[in-house]
Amino acid sequence: MSEQPPPPIEAVFAPSEVPIDTTAASATPSAAPTAPTADPTPEPTPAVTPSFKVYKPSSSSAAPPPPLPDDYFTPTAADLKQAQNTLSARTQALNDAPLQLRAVREASEKAKRDRWPNTTIRIKFTDRTQLEKVFPSNSKIRAVYAFVRGSLREDIQPIKFVLYQPPKRDLKVSDPAVRDLTLSDLNLAPSSVLLLRFEDTARAEEVRALNGSGVSAPLAPEVLAEAIDLPAPPVIAASSSSNSASNSDSKSGGTTMSTLEKKIPKWLKMGIKK
Repeated sequence: MSEQPPPPIEAVFAPSEVPIDTTAASATPSAAPTAPTADPTPEPTPAVTPSFKVYKPSSSSAAPPPPLPDDYFTPTAADLKQAQNTLSARTQALNDAPLQLRAVREASEKAKRDRWPNTTIRIKFTDRTQLEKVFPSNSKIRAVYAFVRGSLREDIQPIKFVLYQPPKRDLKVSDPAVRDLTLSDLNLAPSSVLLLRFEDTARAEEVRALNGSGVSAPLAPEVLAEAIDLPAPPVIAASSSSNSASNSDSKSGGTTMSTLEKKIPKWLKMGIKK
């Protein structure tokens, strides 16, 4: 028998001796350097509309409104009837308030909040400068204080002040009956005017000067820069109001007299004739 030649022996390499093909790495092109991109042209910043309004003191040279006739202040029969109905409804509501269920009271309060979701607060200074801002009706009075304090000059901000409604309703943050209530609960919705009075025993002289009638509002310069003229009040047509009042008076007077004549009994009429 002829012997077959042995199979060829394959070369065995250690892991560190395995030949590395460097052609693929050398064939990969190197990444080209990226050119620096030019900065885009900055867009102009849009003007920010302030969230508050500042009204200048009304000039004394403005013409006063025309005087109203005396008939304007005379209530008509319809006015008296409407006032009586309103007073009766309010009295009835107060009498029924303890009998209302909690759900009914909460529903009425929610309806009130939904009717006036925002409250406009206008702060009036001693020189008749007015600072106005709109707050959510569920905000607390401390939000109004923070806004006013931030609008004052830096040297005036540390001085204590009180917001109040004339004649004697102080809305102090330190009062538990005030600080925990919303603007709606304080009956400030939908809009109210509050006066400002500085109170600080440690700076009595400065406080006395700030509360003077001839002192300008101590607002920050950037706040005063937004001041505009106070809109003129609407003019009331005195002639038309007096005519309507006189016409209504004559009609109500005629109706009243005719009604009284019908209600007078016959025996009284006989006595009057005698």
